[in-house]
Amino acid sequence: MNIEKIAENFGIKSQNLTCNECTTGHINSTFFIKPDDGSSDEYVFQKVNTSIFKKPDELMSNVFKVTEHIKKKIHEEHDVISQTLDFIKTVNGDYGYVDDEGEYWRAYRFVNNAHSLNAANSTELLESSGYAFGNFQRQLSDFDASELYETIPNFHNTVSRLNDLKTAIASDLAGRKKDISDDISFVLDREDKCSYIVDGISAGKFPLRVTHNDTKLNNLLWDDVTEKCVCVIDLDTVMPGSVLYDFGDAIRFGASSAAEDETDLSKVYMCLDKFEAYVRGFISGTRGALTENELLAFPMGAYIITLEIGIRFLTDYLNGDTYFRIHYPTQNLDRAKNQFKLVKSMEEQMDEMNRIMQKYVK
Repeated sequence: MNIEKIAENFGIKSQNLTCNECTTGHINSTFFIKPDDGSSDEYVFQKVNTSIFKKPDELMSNVFKVTEHIKKKIHEEHDVISQTLDFIKTVNGDYGYVDDEGEYWRAYRFVNNAHSLNAANSTELLESSGYAFGNFQRQLSDFDASELYETIPNFHNTVSRLNDLKTAIASDLAGRKKDISDDISFVLDREDKCSYIVDGISAGKFPLRVTHNDTKLNNLLWDDVTEKCVCVIDLDTVMPGSVLYDFGDAIRFGASSAAEDETDLSKVYMCLDKFEAYVRGFISGTRGALTENELLAFPMGAYIITLEIGIRFLTDYLNGDTYFRIHYPTQNLDRAKNQFKLVKSMEEQMDEMNRIMQKYVK
């Protein structure tokens, strides 16, 4: 990795560069870059994982279109709080730079005086994160989602994810099927639920929108002083989809009582107070940009996306852990069981989840 040459291709010239690698993140390799030129400028360089994002220029086309649209909204609304990531094209005007080893690099300006969080320790924080992602939806509500590429085909197509699981069961590449019959049955018993969102999109019940598709709390940046959310980050999976994807993923992550790899399943359940806080914030952030059909479907959106993520963890475990990074052999199985316990908790509380939604929609 020749960091100086990479920097030069993004128009960043310095005799000396400080380079520190970020150790978090599951997919791309990230480096924080600071030129030793007396300025306060800092940058983020990322080596895009092209085994997952097979068409990185299409990914970056999406990112540039969405961030430029948000910048215009921020300017038009004289919004002094919100920001968006500021990506940099290469000196040749390209979205990214391919180095001598064939690796694809991108760059954006580091957001100063801001931090990320890994867990919502209060309902107030969860409400604020709901507002931030709701506002993201509002800012992009007039953007034609059909202009975006589908960078990971069928990313949140739960029917397709179920078919992937069935293929993994039939192939049993890692020889693990015999030990997880209960987990497989849990999914297959709910097969009829899996088409809920994709059928709604096909029927026109749920409009096609720009969706973030990874709405975890740690994909927001918070101001160091005001503690207000200033920026939505990690835009790799911005694609056309349903707002139910974004709401659902946020709930499965933020309204759970435990981390997604908690192995003591007695500690795993959906917290209704967190669910309601996020609903309150998200609806407030969208400011009327969504339809009533979408809003009333939010509880099922949370249910479906939680089931889907569990399916993906289970599929990866059956395939020998080829997608999600693991730190011990059964981590993907533990993650799947965790999500299935959360699904069960949602089933038990679905009537109350629907009642909460009706309260805020009406």
